[in-house]
Amino acid sequence: MSLRFYDTSARQVREFVPLREGTASLYLCGATVQAPPHIGHIRSGVNFDILRRWLTHLGYDVTFCRNVTDIDDKIIRVAADEGVPWWQVSERNQRAFTWAYEVLGCLPPTVEPRATGHVPEMIDLIRRLIDEGHAYAASDGSGDVYFDVRSYPPYGCLSNQRLDQVVESADSDPDRDKRDPRDFALWKGAKPGEPSWATPWGRGRPGWHLECSAMATKYLGPSFDIHGGGLDLVFPHHENELAQSRAAGDGFAQYWLHNGLLVVGGEKMSKSLGNSLLIPQMVRKVRPVELRYYLGQVHYRSVIDYSDAALQEAATAYQRIEGFLTRASEVLGEIVPAADVPAEFASALNDDLGVSQALAVVHGHVREGNTALAAGGKERIAEIAGELRTMLGVLGLDPLSEQWASGEQGLREVVDALVAVALEQRQAARGRKDYAAADAIRDQLTEAGIVVEDTPDGPRWDLRRG
Repeated sequence: MSLRFYDTSARQVREFVPLREGTASLYLCGATVQAPPHIGHIRSGVNFDILRRWLTHLGYDVTFCRNVTDIDDKIIRVAADEGVPWWQVSERNQRAFTWAYEVLGCLPPTVEPRATGHVPEMIDLIRRLIDEGHAYAASDGSGDVYFDVRSYPPYGCLSNQRLDQVVESADSDPDRDKRDPRDFALWKGAKPGEPSWATPWGRGRPGWHLECSAMATKYLGPSFDIHGGGLDLVFPHHENELAQSRAAGDGFAQYWLHNGLLVVGGEKMSKSLGNSLLIPQMVRKVRPVELRYYLGQVHYRSVIDYSDAALQEAATAYQRIEGFLTRASEVLGEIVPAADVPAEFASALNDDLGVSQALAVVHGHVREGNTALAAGGKERIAEIAGELRTMLGVLGLDPLSEQWASGEQGLREVVDALVAVALEQRQAARGRKDYAAADAIRDQLTEAGIVVEDTPDGPRWDLRRG
């Protein structure tokens, strides 16, 4: 099966045909850094990291651009509330996002541009739109510049709306000098105390939608393959990006992919609802790799309704995979990843990135692997384990990879020395048949979060999470 995606703009699944053979260009709307990330933000990062890994596995040379919106109304409000410069809010929260992406195993983007570093490109795009009759500067001299939605008849094609259905732009207020309340801001004239940059139309700062069009085309070209982001960005953000880019003469994105939201009790995560689950909090409940498994296990377009029970179920499911590979390593030594993935795994991911179906293949291999371990057939164990490592590598979940093994190494080295002493004492107690003392040592380790498993080769331990 060829690679296919559900394209929001076409409202159907389409075969992926890149603009340039052998390459894939991907733009992901990244963070607006007014606050640290919760798991709803990072779900998008995980989903598109899996896409990027699969494209790479298929042999594409992938250019992955994920932007940072480091100037925005919300950032300015937070800075004012805290009495600090706007850039201080942006910088600390960008670092928090970068850490969160990394801790959940997302590969770094090819390029990660900041909006404030691309004002010249934004000015150039505004000029082109004005010259083509699709934008205008406010007549009151405020420095505002707007996109004229009536000048672009296809407006609404991405979100499947007619212009008469579109409500006024969110940046409308009585003081704005617009021709139509639905026109959206390309450039916002400076207000007292706000950061601003010089333009031919006056000092000000960029509009949110303008930023992404300028950065995407700067690094991926006037036309590129895939534009991604959360479902909540389809309108107005992506609709406006598409309109201004196409109106300026750019082909822009050929495919639009949108991941579903993560909700809590049916409500979208937000600070105002008090239901934001921040990443540092979450990786104390489960290991980062288990959180990645949870966020990536369902189809990317599906809604996730968060619960602690579901998170723990995902962690347990991942531990079954990990447990088999750990036991297989003890039998085989090194497990060499297979050259390719099983056909049914590839078919699942080629069908609009069907990770849940792909994981069904993974767990089927785990069951077969456990049977092979019981039978003692090393050749079959090696075959199954090798295919598992390759599949899990595509999903960013291979527990034997340097990415995850090294992440726990420092903690294990410290704990291992302490646990080794306790296990020696336990073995000595068992040797003298003092089973009460041996059980007491094991119970004390369990209370400390250390799970001990007795094997034919001696006791093995691991950290309990949750």
